[in-house]
Amino acid sequence: MSDLDEEYQLEYFHDEGFVRKECPSCGAHFWTRDEDRELCGEPPCADYEFIGEPGFDEEFSLEEMREQFLSFFEEHGHERIDPYPVAANRWRDDVLLTQASIYDFQPLVTSGQTPPPANPLTVSQPCIRMQDIDNVGKTGRHTMAFEMMAHHAFNAREDLEDPDQYAYQGEVYWKNETVEYCDTLLDELGADIEDVTYIEDPWVGGGNAGPAIEVIYRGLELATLVFMCMEQDPEGDYELKDGNTYSYMDTYIVDTGYGLERWTWMSQGTPTVYEAVYPEMIEFLKDNAGLEYTDDELALVNRAARLSGQLDIDDVDDVEAARDNIAEKLDVSTNRLRELVEPLEDIYAIADHSRTLAYMFGDGIVPSNVGTGYLARMVLRRTKRLCDNVGVDAPLDELVDMQADRLDYENRDTIRDIVRTEVEKYRETLERGGRQVERLASEYAEKGEPIPLDEVLELYDSQGIQPDMVEEIADDHGADVEIPDDFYSLVAARHGGEEAFEEEESIAEQEDRIAELPDTEKLFYEGPERTEFEAVVLDVVECEDGEGYDVVLDQTMFYPEGGGQPADVGTLSTDDVTVEVTDVQEIDGVVLHRTDEDPGKGEFVRGQIDGTRRKRLMQHHTATHIIGHAAREVLGDHVRQAGAQKGTESSRFDIRHYERISREEVKRIERVANEIVTDNLAVKQEWPHRQEAEEEHGFDLYQGGIPPGEELRLIHVAEDVQACAGTHVTRTGDIGTIKVLSTERVQDGVERLVFAAGDAAIEATQRTEDALYEAADTLDVSPQEVPETAERFFTEWKERGKQIEDLKEQLAEVRAQGGASEGEEVDLGDATAVIQRVDADMDELRATANALVEEGKVAVLGSGRDGATFVVAVPDGVDLNAGAVVSELAAKVGGGGGGPPDFAQGGGPETDKLDDALEEAPDVLRQLREA
Repeated sequence: MSDLDEEYQLEYFHDEGFVRKECPSCGAHFWTRDEDRELCGEPPCADYEFIGEPGFDEEFSLEEMREQFLSFFEEHGHERIDPYPVAANRWRDDVLLTQASIYDFQPLVTSGQTPPPANPLTVSQPCIRMQDIDNVGKTGRHTMAFEMMAHHAFNAREDLEDPDQYAYQGEVYWKNETVEYCDTLLDELGADIEDVTYIEDPWVGGGNAGPAIEVIYRGLELATLVFMCMEQDPEGDYELKDGNTYSYMDTYIVDTGYGLERWTWMSQGTPTVYEAVYPEMIEFLKDNAGLEYTDDELALVNRAARLSGQLDIDDVDDVEAARDNIAEKLDVSTNRLRELVEPLEDIYAIADHSRTLAYMFGDGIVPSNVGTGYLARMVLRRTKRLCDNVGVDAPLDELVDMQADRLDYENRDTIRDIVRTEVEKYRETLERGGRQVERLASEYAEKGEPIPLDEVLELYDSQGIQPDMVEEIADDHGADVEIPDDFYSLVAARHGGEEAFEEEESIAEQEDRIAELPDTEKLFYEGPERTEFEAVVLDVVECEDGEGYDVVLDQTMFYPEGGGQPADVGTLSTDDVTVEVTDVQEIDGVVLHRTDEDPGKGEFVRGQIDGTRRKRLMQHHTATHIIGHAAREVLGDHVRQAGAQKGTESSRFDIRHYERISREEVKRIERVANEIVTDNLAVKQEWPHRQEAEEEHGFDLYQGGIPPGEELRLIHVAEDVQACAGTHVTRTGDIGTIKVLSTERVQDGVERLVFAAGDAAIEATQRTEDALYEAADTLDVSPQEVPETAERFFTEWKERGKQIEDLKEQLAEVRAQGGASEGEEVDLGDATAVIQRVDADMDELRATANALVEEGKVAVLGSGRDGATFVVAVPDGVDLNAGAVVSELAAKVGGGGGGPPDFAQGGGPETDKLDDALEEAPDVLRQLREA
């Protein structure tokens, strides 16, 4: 095995007089112009040296620094591109959130399948890193929401036999130029480049790797320069820090990341990055929370800020121990230090988290219990808890809106509405969850054991209970609980804070065999209304389970299952045989037709598709696009597809939305949808280059998933444009009509619209009318009078139910007053028990038992109405366990039962033994009293 030492021997370093050193504190190798330097310069090996002494000549705001960076690289031949959304799952299916600028170009550009939007390029990409959540506010430098300024160059080896296999050729620039750009930018901004260190730190991630350099200036990491040039390979020659081996790729990519917030902070020298990035909001929050500091206190806080880099949970095992060390250096008690800095840490985190939420909701993420929606909910609830802790009483939607305004989002009303709705949900959740925590704390206090971390994580997952709330309640109940410093990072990891989905297994059983076959020509795109065609059988593969054959044709009209649309069915015929096509699938461009018989390899076949089924599927698929468009028009632009399934009788369309869809909203969606149908608009398809399509229409193209390939098939229906591989009608009027049949919440944050189109819509409407007319006949009224009549009947039914309950209670009182005349009385010393058979339902038994208890008597009642049933009730102050009595009596009739000491019920199937059991009841009562 070898390492990457040689990769860092750059001509630029040698030409500029750099020397390579090893840090005696952390062991990292680094390059410096200062021959006398010993330490690498990065915390915890060094402190922040620029606080109060800015490292650049000028002070820049966030917006000014962004422009400085992008303009610099534009002047050096890079094209500026617009940033992508923070929801990376809009264009990728392997991650949830955008964590770096390179995410914009994975996997298609980085693999060489498609060209980049420019080469070289520069961008300032908003990112969210959930794994940093526990560091936010503490270290002075960590922000969960940040902008990664970057420049990228995409290169391919020049000695390739087939350079056209990749979407870009040759070298744009590589390591020397990349380091020189960074050095030059720092120099132009007035940095003391003698004080800059370049730390060697190989990078690995997502199956790729390469040498990387961290750029450190005055204790702060300003940039990371990654040189992605390797891929994971079991037989590779290079073993890296993740324990895997790697080999070099044909492509190699400059992947840089410059933290906009940190460069801004360096230019201002404020105590923390938060004052530099959120100056107005920090002041607002401090005023709102009533935080005031004397000059001496402020001086101490600022001194502590210089050392706060030592609180990074990724570098220290115990954050509180690290805080003790800081307090010792400042010659102050840890408690005093915490009194001063912890409220500020909460303020900083609130500002950062509000920006994170603005990014999430501004880019259309809707809170839910899964995926990006869960992560958004987690951040929101933590932010609300921090506000409560520090005494910020400004509404959370106002705080998020302040950041959304700064970020120029146009959907601010929706953002505020989402936040208000979520805060109310959280309040309701806390009321329920608090009681659960109390029970859990009591349970573990009795055991003398600490509450396990898994229980705390589950409380957060299921109830949204913050860990500090668990600590408070546990302390009140005498239970111990330990919350790790990285609690929220653990929660995020549970829900895919980085990775989103596992790769699905291929459905192919004979991949090697079909790999040699040419792609099937798909006729259904050019003539979706056609139902007949002719083709040649290229291959026939017998299924491994012996249940049919997979037939490969040179061309086909059969649509393979995909995008929520079921496969076509029909027949394939030769002169000798007709076989049934029951399913159609596509694997790597080859369409497999599942048949019941073998039509014969090399045969000429005539294909016949079930035309009625195809027409209905086309109507429903096009209607799905229209329903999605209508839902966005009515509910808001945040609405995105969460799933869809097309059918012949009805279809379902799941959307991400933060509240239930009202009946009035359903009617409006129907109106918008049917206006598009009656306008009889052309349904158009086109095949543009992927990047051209993304530039023109954005990532809402991928409502139904992310298709592969350099070209996309786009379907235009009115103003709706989507990448879609399904079959569609040629004009919206061909749909006929669209009817929403029902709505339901399938999970938190996801609403389902079930609808029907065309003939299916008419049939569904007729079924609803049939049910209405049947109800009208039963009620002997007109259909229009059914709602009023049903409401009247229901009201009368409820009133009669109340009358029956009143009569039962009156009867129970009469029985209770009858005493031994209707049952046996047993003297228990401090009370009297009434043992009585009452053949009534459970409600009447309970009422009778309660009436006897109100008179101070123990009630032992039995009923033979439905099996043998017992109810036992015991007044306060009587030493008798009702649950134990019921358990004994129920066993005598072949059953069981129990309950709390004051009221219990049970029974068994042997009704004929009920009287015998009641006769033995006095002995049961005495035995239990003596026990």
